[in-house]
Amino acid sequence: MAEKRKKEKSLSPSLRENKRYLLVDANKEEVEKAILDYIGILGWGKAAPVFVGKILAINRELVNEVKAGLLLAGIKVKRVSGTLKGLR
Repeated sequence: MAEKRKKEKSLSPSLRENKRYLLVDANKEEVEKAILDYIGILGWGKAAPVFVGKILAINRELVNEVKAGLLLAGIKVKRVSGTLKGLR
């Protein structure tokens, strides 16, 4: 007998994490170190950074903290956008 697979429900839009995309002028290791030095491991977990090339996706609520950490480390943030398309 074939088992019916239950379809996993996706999260409703109100429960999804809202991301902001930062175009940074540095490599991944420099950005990781700057974020960890400034907001620490707990802040890293809340920001949930994901790298897409030179683009850094972070949680919307921590945009200012991450930008401040990057600026203190001497990393320039070229642009911030709510969509990937807005940065290209």
